[in-house]
Amino acid sequence: SAFRVRLPIASAPERPHPVSDADEAHAAGHQRVLIVDDNRDAAEGLAMLLGLMGSETRIAHDGAEALDAGGGFRPTIVLMDLGMPRLDGYSAAREIRRRPWGRDVVLVALTGWGQESDKRRTREAGFNRHLIKPVQPEVLEKLLRDPRTGTA
Repeated sequence: SAFRVRLPIASAPERPHPVSDADEAHAAGHQRVLIVDDNRDAAEGLAMLLGLMGSETRIAHDGAEALDAGGGFRPTIVLMDLGMPRLDGYSAAREIRRRPWGRDVVLVALTGWGQESDKRRTREAGFNRHLIKPVQPEVLEKLLRDPRTGTA
């Protein structure tokens, strides 16, 4: 995977009116994101990138770990690989949807598998979105700002 991070040099312009803390967090794309990937380097790199974008992250390395982590962390978004040991992404997504914390979470398949059959299977498993690796930072920024935009 290759990641490109672009950081602005100029300071942000002054705001014409006061902004609440909630507005500030939403504008910055602050989300609680659970990253589920058996590739530890990819998961850690993605967590760093999302942290720079203003989100709080947790990492799980397979579907079973994701189920354990999700209940306490209560993510707003789950970015999950599909092909993992112990419990794959499809099975984990189905189980997440059965849990109280997972009914309204935005489930995003983040995978190298991009055939139409893969996308169909992610929809059937309960994913909201299907993104192909490597994902562009601009796509992640848009997802953080409005997680419900688009479908699998």
